[in-house]
Amino acid sequence: MTSHAIAIPDRDAVRAAEAVIRPYVRRTPVLETKAEDFGLGGAPLSFKLEFMQHSGSFKARGAFANMLMRAGAERGVVAASGGNHGAAVAYAARQLGHTARIYVPSISSPAKIERIKSYGAEIVVGGAAYADAYAASVEWAEAHGSLQVHAYDSVHTLAGQGTVALEWREQSPGLDTILVAVGGGGLIGGIAAFLAGEVKIVGVEPERCPALSHALAAGSPVDAPVGGVAADSLGARRVGALMFPLAESYVERCVQVADDAIVDAQKMLWDRLRVVTEPGGAAAFAALLAGRYVPAPGERAGVLLCGANSGAVNFG
Repeated sequence: MTSHAIAIPDRDAVRAAEAVIRPYVRRTPVLETKAEDFGLGGAPLSFKLEFMQHSGSFKARGAFANMLMRAGAERGVVAASGGNHGAAVAYAARQLGHTARIYVPSISSPAKIERIKSYGAEIVVGGAAYADAYAASVEWAEAHGSLQVHAYDSVHTLAGQGTVALEWREQSPGLDTILVAVGGGGLIGGIAAFLAGEVKIVGVEPERCPALSHALAAGSPVDAPVGGVAADSLGARRVGALMFPLAESYVERCVQVADDAIVDAQKMLWDRLRVVTEPGGAAAFAALLAGRYVPAPGERAGVLLCGANSGAVNFG
């Protein structure tokens, strides 16, 4: 396929990615509701239901952007992933007729591994943590000439994920603030690249996966602890180098939520909206529910529900 050049991620890069991936990704719906539905006052709330994207998360956008905008996918694609990115790469590869080899860390959930397998990819367990799986995937790509698709630290990944913001702005014009879960930073970085200060962006991290908080405090990406209920989707050891300047410029703040708050958010989304998300997919909403971010009177807030690749769920 033709290689499309993308410079450092910006609004034009996101628009370029949107034009290329549009035939392959869903325009996911938005649910407009009110905070009072959740006991949080009467302000309007906009939920972007990105968990309804192909492969169960926003990751399909970046996966298609890499395979359609870079050369080499015909030699096979390889990725490292705790689950959602691997499923997205496997799905996109199958749709485009490429083979996929996915390296997963041993902490990956069985449900996510089964989803990756269901798209026909070869699965390889590449160590105890994401960093181990990534190192193994790089070694394979260099030895076999495969296209390496990074989960978050790639201009094409960032541009693809940023198309969420492009859609959302068209669907819910006039939002003041959006809350976005953060792992390695590909999603919030792509969103920041597109919105570029037009809308306040609040990052939300699990307390036990504070990679962006640590990076912002240190002034550069640094290693952070990884653990807790959302580690399989938000458990990056450090945020990407490409997203960090975007976060410094355009992410207004980054708040942290406890594991219990994430589980409570999952339960509330099911109880009030009949929506099932994985823990990482509910993290952004947990910030509202737990009071870690409190909108000002009249503020129009949006919450990105980014993934739903859970196993069996019983909320009672």
